[in-house]
Amino acid sequence: MKLEVVLRISPREASDEKFYRPLVAKKMKVAPESITYMQVVKRSIDARKAPVFVQLHIEAYADVKPPAPQAISFEYPDVSNAPEVVVVGAGPGGYFAALRLIELGLKPIVLERGKPVSDRKRDLALLNRNQGVNPESNYAFGEGGAGTFSDGKLYTRSTKRGDFRKVLEVFHFHGASEEILIDAHPHIGTDRLPGVIKGMRESIIKVGGEVHFDTKVTDVILENDKITGVVLENGDKVEGRAVVLATGHSAKDVYYLLNDKKITLEAKTWAMGVRVEHPQEMIDQIQYHSAKGRGDYLPAASYSLSCQQVDRGVYSFCMCPGGFIVPAMTNENEMVVNGMSPARRNSPFANSGMVVEIRPEDIGEHQNKGVLGGLEFQQELERLAFVNGGRGVVAPAQGLADFVDGKLSFDLPECSYIPGLIASPMHFWLPEHIGKRLQKGFSYFDKRARGFVTNEALVVGVESRTSSPVRIPRDKFSLQHLQISGLFPCGEGAGYAGGIASSAIDGERCAEKAYEYISGKALTQ
Repeated sequence: MKLEVVLRISPREASDEKFYRPLVAKKMKVAPESITYMQVVKRSIDARKAPVFVQLHIEAYADVKPPAPQAISFEYPDVSNAPEVVVVGAGPGGYFAALRLIELGLKPIVLERGKPVSDRKRDLALLNRNQGVNPESNYAFGEGGAGTFSDGKLYTRSTKRGDFRKVLEVFHFHGASEEILIDAHPHIGTDRLPGVIKGMRESIIKVGGEVHFDTKVTDVILENDKITGVVLENGDKVEGRAVVLATGHSAKDVYYLLNDKKITLEAKTWAMGVRVEHPQEMIDQIQYHSAKGRGDYLPAASYSLSCQQVDRGVYSFCMCPGGFIVPAMTNENEMVVNGMSPARRNSPFANSGMVVEIRPEDIGEHQNKGVLGGLEFQQELERLAFVNGGRGVVAPAQGLADFVDGKLSFDLPECSYIPGLIASPMHFWLPEHIGKRLQKGFSYFDKRARGFVTNEALVVGVESRTSSPVRIPRDKFSLQHLQISGLFPCGEGAGYAGGIASSAIDGERCAEKAYEYISGKALTQ
């Protein structure tokens, strides 16, 4: 007998098979020793109110031979002599596009402006020691893209646009834990993701694909509104049957290049604000409704908060339980922060972006810059944070309660941000339409999560790169640029994704449409 059993049980009961085996047997109406095989296929936590429950979906067999384990495997064909497609960017959009192109019999040539992930780590170590920003190798640029060193969360709402399960399986095949196939909110961990990304690169190269680092694209080759390749910083040309443009949300030079070439761009809504950090124990107490926190059997708690303030959304973004705040600027004279968590989420701190929706009409005089005005406004805020911080990569910060009350902070609590903080009146210098909405939003969140607003927590500035203010428009069906045939804008930088998983899904979709464009054959869905 085979049965899928759903259990809603205590965290302790869910922690070990010896506790939940009798419960599964009871559901199946068999003796525990009759169960020949059990596998958790989905796990989630219900912490909406006390007591907290864990829900397990378990595939169980009783009185029959258990099935043979089915290892996840991907067979990639040799594409050494196949038609070539240029893929610009080695983030999740670019790498998943490359692997899907290989599956479809095309050869990807991946061009990445930054360094391999192992070399990139060294530049990040220097950055964290306030020894300067490498504009081509930082938390945004380099193998794996911005996601490699910003937590590795794989949750997405984009499942209707692609195969989310396959994305998880590809990550698992290349070294991610099996847990990502089970958890409702899967997470690889910023400490493990670099190895996974390296494994994906090796799969691409092993079958004849190419991956080139320190290779910056500075121009595109166009013939009668058709793209035939790209030009590199050293003047070399790389040609292909199509180009997948997966450059990420921080590659501002790409937007300026396209704009200079009269290639259509669009302004879009995005969000900016601050990063908030609490002691993880405090978030555990709030979210698990217990003064004892998470106890022995629950993971570090996370949260998701949102509200409307003066006709704009205010919401948490990229919440990192048991994590760290990191410097995420891409040039000198900028201050940008982001968050990340290791796989074990064992830092004593919890941080999250807290951002305000920004519409094109909100950027004041920068609207005069046209479609790129949002980039100018974004850059102005990052420079403002740099000036009001400690210069270098020392970040401006303020007690959360002081920020809400509009008071100066004279003493700052301990923080995970390695380069260091300087007390700054962020309520005063943040643009009013951001700062005032954040103050109101925090007050609202404190009513929903009592104790959230406290000076044991910090606001650190600024969180400005949740996404790009610019979209590279594409046809709804062919995914090609509206003006340039053979150009497939992809992922976060193009405005069609908002994280690792959605970028990966979009990369696969762009690869499929590139195949259809090159072959003239429609893929069956």
